[in-house]
Formats: sequence, C-alpha cells, structure tokens
Amino acid sequence: MLSCSKKAEEKKTIFTPPKLVDKNWEFETNPVWADEFDYTGLPNATKWDYDTGGSGWGNNELQNYTNRLDNASVADGKLTITAKIENLGGRQYTSARVVSRGKGDFLYGRFEIKAKLPSGKGTWPAIWMLPTDRAYGDWPKSGEIDIMEHVGYDPNVIHFSTHTEAYYFKINTQKTATKRIATATTDFHVYRVDWTPYAIRGFIDGVKYFEFVNEGKGYTVWPFDKPFHLLLNVAVGGDWGGAQGVDNSTFPNAMEVDYVRVYKMIEKP
Repeated sequence: MLSCSKKAEEKKTIFTPPKLVDKNWEFETNPVWADEFDYTGLPNATKWDYDTGGSGWGNNELQNYTNRLDNASVADGKLTITAKIENLGGRQYTSARVVSRGKGDFLYGRFEIKAKLPSGKGTWPAIWMLPTDRAYGDWPKSGEIDIMEHVGYDPNVIHFSTHTEAYYFKINTQKTATKRIATATTDFHVYRVDWTPYAIRGFIDGVKYFEFVNEGKGYTVWPFDKPFHLLLNVAVGGDWGGAQGVDNSTFPNAMEVDYVRVYKMIEKP
C-alpha cells in the first residue's frame, strides 16, 4: 500500500507532452505518386475515383457530382473539372469531385497541384485532403487540409485552412490564411502543402503563407498523424460559395489542373 506522502506526490504529477522539434524534414525529389494528365479521356482509374451525388455535401451546395466525361475529362495535358447548368437528380447543376481515396493515400509529404481556377460568381473550387479511415471519428474530428479554396464572388483571393475538432470553421476557430493572386483565374499557379509531424505549411508558387504547428495536445488539435487522400472539385453555390448568389451567365465554368505530384517525406531519426 502506498504511503500518504507517496499518494500526494503522485497527485501532483501532471503529464507534460514531449516537446515537439522541427527536424527540418526534406522531401524526395522524384514524386512517389503523380498524374501529369498526359493522356485523353476520363481521369486515370488506377489513381482516381469519384464522390457522386447531390446531397448538398454538408454545405447546401447546388451541384450533382457525376463520374461522367462531361464533368471530368483529360485532354491537352490537363484535367478539366467542369460545372454546368444541367438538371440531373433534382439539381440544377452538375460537376465533379475527383478523389484519390484508396488509390493514393499518404501520411506526410509534399503535395503540389498546378491549377487554373474558374472565375464565375457562385463557383467554389477546392484542392484539399481528407482522412482516409477517419480514425478519430467523423468530421471534423479526423481533420481536413484545404490546400486551395476560392469563391467566385471574391476573385483571386486564395484560402489555405486546416480543420480539427478544436479548430474548425463552424465555431470560427479554424487555422487559416489568405493570399491574393492577381491571375489565379487566368493563369496556372502551383498550390502546395508540406506536411510533416511538426507542421502543416501552405505555399503558392513556392512562397509560404500558412503555417500550423503541432501543439502536441492530441488528436482534437492535431489529427494529422494518419493517412489522407486528395480531392479536386468545383462546387456550385453553398453556404460560402453561394453567399452572394450564382451568376448563371458564366457557366459552364471549369478548374484546369496541369499536374498533381506527391513527394515522400524523408524520415529522420
């Protein structure tokens, strides 16, 4: 049996998480996974799948996502995701949400996507990442990494965000940053995330503008220690994208993707 003094001493002991250290991880120079879109037709089925349907996707979005060539096609060295005015499944618009889930799942790494964004009011393109297995529970508990978001009514303003149980947009605590890119809708730019055990860092054309450092407080703050997959989509309307309405005169509207490249993080002791 423990003595009273020993018990008192144990009660005073407070767990202190180990101090996290940035090991300045580097990344391999050749991609471990990539799509250069140097073919014609639907996106490569060995690398991409689709989320389909018109459920509103938790944001009251207006589109019905399909797996058709009309909405996701590869030609001339690029992937084009097209949102159209089209009645399908009770929705007024169609589009595509292309995902690497089950075909490209990654824990840490450098992710580069070169893309040109749509410009119409009501468009809401995104390049982002979700957890493949949702080990910590449903959204936002298992996390989300938004490498690029853009809403058409606020042209050329790019958003990078992370969402977790402690930090997410519905309680207005999300970790986020914005950067104005004057030619985001007319030229291609490289959107990038460097994801390591220490931090998530966001870049545009090699310039860092976002950093979220692991606070070492467990999954409610940092669920980013499990595999995630990539998503590329163009939503229409929704709570954010449609906050100022939808300009139908700008449709069809498309996001063009020149390439997607994933570089493995080099482990350090």
